[in-house]
Amino acid sequence: MTDIPAISSATAAAPTTGISVDSSRLASKANLKEAGEKFESVFTGMMLKSMRQAKLADPLFDSKSSDTFRDMQDQLTVKDMAQHTPLGIGKAMTEFLSRSQPDLNQPPG
Repeated sequence: MTDIPAISSATAAAPTTGISVDSSRLASKANLKEAGEKFESVFTGMMLKSMRQAKLADPLFDSKSSDTFRDMQDQLTVKDMAQHTPLGIGKAMTEFLSRSQPDLNQPPG
């Protein structure tokens, strides 16, 4: 029988893939802020998609290619909105999640 070495909390082996995962960087303010921006981007994207689906009039030129292009443009727009002119939901989510991470609320030192 072979001895199984202990796995540290910083690197844990993924059970299905066998790939080691470094989880030491998951709890940082920069990653938490980025997650808040991504959340806001996804939320704003869903909101914009719902608004687009509520077609108030028939478009003059309608095709699958224009729909695809508009969807790609919307993705870039909501990503830019989340970074530069946020609605605030990402910041609220970041603050909420940071409360559950006591080591993030302490000043570095």
